[in-house]
Amino acid sequence: MTLTLDQARTIIAASRAKGREMGLKPLSVVVLDAGGNTLAFEREDGAAPGRFAIAHGKAYGAVMLGMAGRAQMARAEAQAYFMAAVNGVYGGAVVPVPGGVLLRDAHGAVIGAVGVTGDTSDHDAEAGLAGAAAAGIAAEA
Repeated sequence: MTLTLDQARTIIAASRAKGREMGLKPLSVVVLDAGGNTLAFEREDGAAPGRFAIAHGKAYGAVMLGMAGRAQMARAEAQAYFMAAVNGVYGGAVVPVPGGVLLRDAHGAVIGAVGVTGDTSDHDAEAGLAGAAAAGIAAEA
C-alpha cells in the first residue's frame, strides 16, 4: 500500500479536529511517505512559524528509523550516544519525542509517518493517532 494525498489530507484534518476537541494549542501537522518525502502539511493560525521543522523532524525520525516517537525517546534516554549519532547521520533532522506517529499497512510495512507539534508531545501524539485512525491506517505513537 502506498500512502495517498487524500489519506494525508484526511490525517491532517482529523489530527487538527482532535486538537480542537482537546482544546490544544494551535497545531502543525505533516504527513510523510515511506521515503520521508512530504505529502502534505498544515500549520494552524497562531502556530509558531518554525513548527514545520519540528513536525517534520518527529515524522522523519519515525519513518527513517521505523520507530515511533515514544520509542525514539526511550532509545534516546537509554542510549543518548546512539540517537546523537543517528541525528548526525540525518543532518540533525530527527526530533526523537512523542508526536512522531509511524504508519503501517495491513502487512506491517512502514508506509509513512505523521508529525504533530504545537502542544505537549503526548497530546501531539494523541492528535496524530486520531488522524491515522480517521484514515483507517494502523499507527504507533
